Amino acid sequence: MPHVRRITLLVAGLFAAGAAVAAPATSGPDTTRHQAQIDKIVAEISPKRIENYINKLVSFETRHTMSDTVSETRGIGAARRWIKSELERCGAGKLQVSFDSHVAPVSARISRPTEIVNVVATLPGTQDASKERLYVVSGHYDSRNTDVMDAEGKAPGANDDASGTAAVMEMACVMAKYKFDATLVFMAVAAEEQGLLGAGHWAKQARANNLNVAGMFTNDIIGSSRADDGRVDNKQVRLFAQSIPATKEMSDAVRQLVATGGENDSISRQLARHVKEQGERYVKGFKVSVIQRHDRYLRGGDHMPFLEQGYAALRFTEPNEDFSHQHQNLRTEGGKVYGDLIEFVDFDYTAKVAKVNAAALASLALAPSAPRDVKVRTDKLVNDSTLVWAANPEPDVAGYRIVWRDTTAAQWEGSQYVGNVTEATVKLSKDNVFFGVQAIDKDGNVSPATYPAPLR
Repeated sequence: MPHVRRITLLVAGLFAAGAAVAAPATSGPDTTRHQAQIDKIVAEISPKRIENYINKLVSFETRHTMSDTVSETRGIGAARRWIKSELERCGAGKLQVSFDSHVAPVSARISRPTEIVNVVATLPGTQDASKERLYVVSGHYDSRNTDVMDAEGKAPGANDDASGTAAVMEMACVMAKYKFDATLVFMAVAAEEQGLLGAGHWAKQARANNLNVAGMFTNDIIGSSRADDGRVDNKQVRLFAQSIPATKEMSDAVRQLVATGGENDSISRQLARHVKEQGERYVKGFKVSVIQRHDRYLRGGDHMPFLEQGYAALRFTEPNEDFSHQHQNLRTEGGKVYGDLIEFVDFDYTAKVAKVNAAALASLALAPSAPRDVKVRTDKLVNDSTLVWAANPEPDVAGYRIVWRDTTAAQWEGSQYVGNVTEATVKLSKDNVFFGVQAIDKDGNVSPATYPAPLR
């Protein structure tokens, strides 16, 4: 158990643009070194296997939600059975693979009651204190062409979203070889194009069953590095991260964020900071561009039902989309080829995005949970800042780190390890910076930060 004591930290110099660093109160685990397990996972992600997965998915001709479910070679039924069998094969004895299904009633994009089937592969966590903490990653395996109701026409869906599905399958097969404290859930979800139905069902069931989904990523349209004007950008991926939800009524938690200027410190933004830091650490020369929106205009993704259920959720998408290769009937007009064909997919780029996902997921599942009940004392007019928090439950927690940034900065700029305590004071004004508290285990794995609520 941590020592419940108070530490005061001195700051070396004035805080400006990340220059200030508090003098160490105690030496802690090395949080800068690479974790060997994560390096191995990233190195094993294979562009060739991803290419093979995408080729196979495209071979089903259409994966429309209402397409054939009986054929072994065509339609969504054959696709989901193949995905399940492949995950069972590569994760034998490690992954728990199952179908998650429900029947969707007639709606704007469903012309008849239709069974919606997700393929779910779970890699159980091994630490008792962490195994109920879940990290979910998804891609949607259904496809469409111009008419969203056309269940018969060819809809290869190579980029949207065989690319994301292939990335998730590759991650599942590689990561099944390793052990993690927390549980990882790899999902190929259905009916995204018909209204996020597969992901919506799973997210609602997760909330109804009080599942501790500590973070969710969806990978949707991650397969092309070429823009519609021919520019190639294979060195970054967009990561969409919601601030506060646009709801009619504010929850107490959201109201508190707004009241303290913490709109940029939602749980999804904290998760995005972690993904950017870990992704760029392990995938050199590749940038995670955090977009401070929940998604693109006129579009949506499978992270949105998780956001609606109050979970932290993010969307990965390529930097520059070519809309002539999305939601289009296969055709050639004026010498221009339309349609979501595999010839427009960059497998090396897709693998880089998968590597970022895998590095972030592994670091989250190896690290402690984000600290709970984090508060900053606001009962006195003083120029320093005292933060308090509840002790983490994990047995391998070494201590905690206070992080801070300027109020106009997106990423954390300064940090101080404070030891295995539940209260610490830094000589920085809470009026001038944003704070967070992270938990660190004995191997140097760091949790996402938790934003403090005011304590009077």
